[in-house]
Amino acid sequence: MTTPHFLVHSPKDNVGVVVVEGLEAGTEMLGVVTENDTTMHIVAKHDIPIGHKVALGELSAGDTVIKYGEDIGKMVGSAEKGDHVHVHNLKTKRW
Repeated sequence: MTTPHFLVHSPKDNVGVVVVEGLEAGTEMLGVVTENDTTMHIVAKHDIPIGHKVALGELSAGDTVIKYGEDIGKMVGSAEKGDHVHVHNLKTKRW
């Protein structure tokens, strides 16, 4: 297996976390689900900085974002599979 581009902690997650520097749009990314050691492939639609999230499927405004198997916020914009998910389209539900 090659080095993964992103990690997903739980099969329930709908976002993964980019773990490589300099990820560019168009990259066919390898992702690993750490809970069960399965893999997936997604094409990055944008440059995504290390530590930022990538959508694992279609997300619409109002959708709950799941990371670590937990609710981490809601989408305030949309994202397609492979899109960058960060503060421009994801907000906490606390405020």
